[in-house]
Amino acid sequence: MDNLKEKGIKAFIWDFFGKMASHGMGFIVSIFLARLLEPSDFGLIAMVMVFIGMANVFTDVGLGSALVQRRRLRSIHYSSVFYFNIIAGLFLTCITYFSASWISDFYQHEQLIALIQVMSFFFIISAFSSVQTTLLHKELNYTLLTKIRMISALISGVIGIFLAFSGAGVWSLVAQTLLNGVAYNTFIWLFAKWKPSFEFSWRALIQLWGFGFRMYLAGMLEAIFTRLDFLIIGKLFEPATLGFFQRAKSLNEMVTRYSSGSLMTVLFPVLSKVQQDLPRLQNIVMKLLGVICFVVFLLVGALFLVSKELIVLVFSDKWLPTVDFFKILVLSGFGYPIGALLVNIISSRGNSKGFLRLEIYKKILMVINFVVLYYFGIVAYLYGLIITTVFSVLLNILFASRETKLPFYVFVKPIITQMFIAVITVTMTGFITRNIELMDVFLLLVNGSIFTVLYFLLNYLFATSSYCYFLEQTMVLIRHKQGK
Repeated sequence: MDNLKEKGIKAFIWDFFGKMASHGMGFIVSIFLARLLEPSDFGLIAMVMVFIGMANVFTDVGLGSALVQRRRLRSIHYSSVFYFNIIAGLFLTCITYFSASWISDFYQHEQLIALIQVMSFFFIISAFSSVQTTLLHKELNYTLLTKIRMISALISGVIGIFLAFSGAGVWSLVAQTLLNGVAYNTFIWLFAKWKPSFEFSWRALIQLWGFGFRMYLAGMLEAIFTRLDFLIIGKLFEPATLGFFQRAKSLNEMVTRYSSGSLMTVLFPVLSKVQQDLPRLQNIVMKLLGVICFVVFLLVGALFLVSKELIVLVFSDKWLPTVDFFKILVLSGFGYPIGALLVNIISSRGNSKGFLRLEIYKKILMVINFVVLYYFGIVAYLYGLIITTVFSVLLNILFASRETKLPFYVFVKPIITQMFIAVITVTMTGFITRNIELMDVFLLLVNGSIFTVLYFLLNYLFATSSYCYFLEQTMVLIRHKQGK
């Protein structure tokens, strides 16, 4: 096994199980908070995080991606990016702090002013660890990153729950978010080897700008458009309605994004290292696409079947309105993992111009769906999101096909195959369990188990390439773990 593959597998294992542990802790914390707090509290914090998330893209302006993608770098490049991020973080903190009353007026909720002013310090906190995190990503040092994230999530989560028990309300969510950043900074400065030197160069930043600027524009579009639904819903509906939607969206993202998040995090630096070796790149891409398709449609189908039982069991009956949102939303959940792989192909090859053009096309589709949200409501928007996701994936395939010199149908085949198997399996499971009456926890287990068995069985009978790649990579991971 060559060194790159060895490091890639080790990074994936650490990042995957680290994400499972840290986000598992985060999920447990969210269960406590969801039961202790009201949906309106989550709605208020979602209103704040819309603007925080949109503005956060300005702290980096794509320079982090350039540090990963560019091969020849000197210490002055890293230090210059570090000091630039600090300056940008301070600027954004000041702008957001003094804009709090305007944002509050937009939503017509005066209680947002204090929340926004305190949350504005998020920018300067995150700026202090951005370069260290980027460097650890580039070196595939996910062992250290995982440990730091787990400890930070645990500390901030425990404090957040304590504050919620004490009656702090929405402020427990604010404290959890900021304290997670403070803890992460503390540990990464203690244990990461890199420290900034006292040197700064605009020329070094400009050298990174050619690739980084287009990546920044694409990131800015992504940051804005992924939060516009919160902005529109927060403006048109009550905080509780936004809270229900936020819970559905965050639960969907936690499963679909984090199921492939480790793969995507590791993938960009790995693909960047083989960007000139086209046959090797093609082989990696097709295997990864097969594995992702197998896993993501397994998750999408299972979640669709157990959505009601899962939400009521985990978050309690007061979150029941979330079920209708989540059940539709999960049907578009396949788009992120598959799309993330495809856009990583483009960015790792250094084609930032094509990456930006692709993002613009996809955002045009999203604008149309936001118009649907404004005029026809949340449910119509969610159904429109399924259609938008399909067209976005097709656009991703078109651009990735050009970049890898692989035919369009080669990308489409595993997606269609696994989608078809998932639909058949959901239908069969629903038919088998249609007359079964059990408690929520047992019904969840029965539906989930039957679906999983049938999904594996159909893939085995049809000998799908996705199933074969999944087994192959699973065995590689098992052997690697046993070898250690």
